[in-house]
Amino acid sequence: MFFPVKKLGSSTGRFANATLVRLSEFLSAGYKKGVRPVKDWRTSTIVAIDLMVYSILNVDEKNQVLTTYVWYRQSWTDEFLVWNPEDFDEVKQVSIPTANVWVPDILINEFVDVGKSPDIPYVYVTHDGLVRNYKPIQVVTACTLNIYNFPFDVQKCSLTFQSWLHTIDDINITLMRSPEELREDKSVFMNQGEWELLHILSNYKIFSVDDDDYYAEMKFHVVIRRRPLFYTVNLLLPSIFLMVMDVMGFYLPPDSGERVSFKITLLLGYSVFLIIVSDTLPATAIGTPLIGVYFVVCMALLVISLTETVLIVRLVHKQDLQPPVPYWVRYLVLERAPVLFCIHKKHRLQQDHREAGLLGLHRPPSRDPGPPVMDNILQEVTAIRHFLEKRDRCREVAKEWLQVGYVLDVLLFRVYLVAMVAYSITLGTLWSVWQVA
Repeated sequence: MFFPVKKLGSSTGRFANATLVRLSEFLSAGYKKGVRPVKDWRTSTIVAIDLMVYSILNVDEKNQVLTTYVWYRQSWTDEFLVWNPEDFDEVKQVSIPTANVWVPDILINEFVDVGKSPDIPYVYVTHDGLVRNYKPIQVVTACTLNIYNFPFDVQKCSLTFQSWLHTIDDINITLMRSPEELREDKSVFMNQGEWELLHILSNYKIFSVDDDDYYAEMKFHVVIRRRPLFYTVNLLLPSIFLMVMDVMGFYLPPDSGERVSFKITLLLGYSVFLIIVSDTLPATAIGTPLIGVYFVVCMALLVISLTETVLIVRLVHKQDLQPPVPYWVRYLVLERAPVLFCIHKKHRLQQDHREAGLLGLHRPPSRDPGPPVMDNILQEVTAIRHFLEKRDRCREVAKEWLQVGYVLDVLLFRVYLVAMVAYSITLGTLWSVWQVA
């Protein structure tokens, strides 16, 4: 049904035909903005609120602070801002200065700093007294941030709206939309940054401080998830590459000094890598992210790998005074271990005993006295024979130790590889579960 528009007079005054001016004067006449706008003081003012997250500006893990930019809406009924549209040229809603009307003292409990929010000086008022106060707010709030799952972490921060002074008898709070619509609404969220918005949960609660006065609060839980691609490429992949090169270093011969140099270079490179990424990892006084533990364990694995290499190189190092391989070591390492762990044994070079015909070394000296020159020659040849036999024995001992070192190197390499694979699978599974959750 449409109402006819009233014809105004043709006076020549400045505001002769200004309907909005007449309406503003009508609404402001006798209005007391310091008084709650109800005719019956026993009537509670119902404030409906709504929240839409526009952007996640900053997540400060060290100071446990979340900075967001939200669109905040609230509406309530002001029984003193009511008019008949027929008396004012069918005007059914008008904007008036916020400073001229009563506004509920609803604040966010988690506020820790004054945000840089634009000043919206007006509110909309409908003819039936419904006041709508819509405004964007930069919210800087305290939030308990759990960084253990970084960079696959999901954070849940709360924004609690409540009247700072008025009890539930004066001001009550409700949602402007249904909780389901609020949860799934991402229409205004800018999702090009590091964080993505999962959903917004709401929870209404009535609480009391002194068991006398009761207050109403509406809590919004903003659930956000970090996008891990940047950290995966810049943190995890370089570490994985270095650990793969450490595994490949085991294929260098254990009796070669190049393996020690190679692993020391890897250890130094990983140390430099940790120094570079130390500023990237989030830091708090109450916890360490799992990725930090991962880096420390990788560093420990590199140290263990280098230690194993040093011991093996020391074990297979050739020297003349090296003692023979003990029987129990020969039995366990050279006989039982290759069978149990399917280790292919290298060819053991046999002693190259020279035959008796070689230089006549095994021919017993003649008892017949001979010329002194022949006796000297026989003594020299005998000394040469003893030297060669001793050298052959030393070579055989060194070859046995080399075989022991080879078998132990293969065993330790397999243990090291199994530990690294199990550790990687465990971390990968945990991070996959956290990312899907």
